[in-house]
Amino acid sequence: MKRHDNLWSQVTEFENIFTAARQAQKGKRFRDNVLEFNYNLETELTQIKHELETQTYQPGEYHTFHIVEPKKRMISAAPYRDRVVHHALCNIIVPIFERTFIHDSYANRVGFGTHRALRRFTKFARSSRYVLQCDICKYFPSIDHEILKSLVRRKLKCQETLWLIDRIIDNSNEQEAIVNHFPGDDLFTPLHRRHGLPIGNLTSQFFANIYLNGFDHFVKEDLHAKKYIRYVDDFALFADDWEFLVNARAAIENYLVKLRLKIHPIKSQLFATSKGANFLGFRVLPDRIRVRTENLRRARRRLRQMQQDFVQGKIGEEKIKQSIQSWFAHLEHGDTWKLRQHILASLVLPEDIYHQFCC
Repeated sequence: MKRHDNLWSQVTEFENIFTAARQAQKGKRFRDNVLEFNYNLETELTQIKHELETQTYQPGEYHTFHIVEPKKRMISAAPYRDRVVHHALCNIIVPIFERTFIHDSYANRVGFGTHRALRRFTKFARSSRYVLQCDICKYFPSIDHEILKSLVRRKLKCQETLWLIDRIIDNSNEQEAIVNHFPGDDLFTPLHRRHGLPIGNLTSQFFANIYLNGFDHFVKEDLHAKKYIRYVDDFALFADDWEFLVNARAAIENYLVKLRLKIHPIKSQLFATSKGANFLGFRVLPDRIRVRTENLRRARRRLRQMQQDFVQGKIGEEKIKQSIQSWFAHLEHGDTWKLRQHILASLVLPEDIYHQFCC
């Protein structure tokens, strides 16, 4: 396997860091921390370049908060200058690893987003009798630092670049406590091994794909699963042979032990595709695609709050248009025309907005 060297000059090149700053501010240009950074842009970028070249760069403290929908998770936001560094690193190393990813690994990859994954899942579901659908327990909090570093080193040998990667991994803030024991562990092993990556980092999302890349190849090449798809920590195998999927589950559980991961005992199920399968907020049935009830409930609640904010003058028409357009663009990937009309009818909106989306 080829290992790449001499990457550091590309990572620390001023043009790359400048590009990284433009990438990091997308959708956030008018936030106070971004405005402050951009006010002294050249000085800030020069300082980052100097800290990287002299290997004195030290990541800052994370800002953490919790979300409860669709499930309770801790989100960690790195300081803005650190997000610039993350982009600068990923600009150089992502193309190296991207070539090793399988076709049906989705999320956090350009061109491999939610809707493309849904189309692929639907195609597999409608051409197979059974599906083994699995969810990895507490994936991001469970990622083992030592294992991740070893996987990165299979493709990279540039010592300076590895120094930066290690520094980012080692400065991950404390995540949700995970105490899983695996063969060979003593009582305290799960407490001594560092694990967990902050969900909000660009690097964490990328590292999450690296961590399961070998697993993807195992499923495709060793288990010979012709129909397999993964979206972050959710994955599914499709087949007409029930026994093949039963045996695949056992093999998968054994393989994941190497990564110190476990599949969710309840959420991971083998069933007939004719019953319908949930994936990325939709329920895929043999003849139609519906929005999952809980996702629809959350969306209705957000739209009602948006309508209330508009009436109170907190937001303008443009914000409403953007919100509805974004949600409807998502709904269009299911059989939802009547649903969209019903949602519009339930809202009190300016007439021009209503007519824009009702036709």
